[in-house]
Amino acid sequence: MPLPDDPPVDAAATVLVAFTVNGDRCEVAVRPGRTLLEVLRYDLDLVGTKQGCDEGDCGACTVILDGRPVLACLTLAANCGGRAVQTVEGLAGPPDLDPLLDAFDCTGAGQCGFCTPGMLMSAKALLAVEPKPSRERIRHALSGNLCRCTGYGPIMDAVEIAAGTRPAPSFVTAGEECIPAPLPPHPSRSK
Repeated sequence: MPLPDDPPVDAAATVLVAFTVNGDRCEVAVRPGRTLLEVLRYDLDLVGTKQGCDEGDCGACTVILDGRPVLACLTLAANCGGRAVQTVEGLAGPPDLDPLLDAFDCTGAGQCGFCTPGMLMSAKALLAVEPKPSRERIRHALSGNLCRCTGYGPIMDAVEIAAGTRPAPSFVTAGEECIPAPLPPHPSRSK
């Protein structure tokens, strides 16, 4: 709370913040109280980082900041100058699909998908420092991320598959993407 003799703060004042997002350097003019979540979603159009509780309770906004998972809803953008941010959009897509994305697909860990970006980023940060974590370490790393759909089992299985501590489902051949065999044609369509 400001003291009576403190000068008023100009809420419209902005600061120029230069940082790296998914390997690309960017500069954004932000108001001092603006969160990293707001800047990512509304200024940089990186909407993979989800806006959930805005209180640090759900983990949907988890990103990696300088190699560590952080809650973007509680991180001030002005404090990110000169730092490196990785969002879910920074995970490799095809043809060199990130093993976590593939494993989440194989296990059905995504379900509704709202918590998935935060789960992926928490898991990515864990695997970067501990490539073969135990199930207990995975549970601990994901403990700040809430999911209402999966019961967490498929999510933890996916992290183990990506880490190579659990085999992939039987319909996946080692080194291949998680693509199940196509369904046979429906009999009514065979003419």
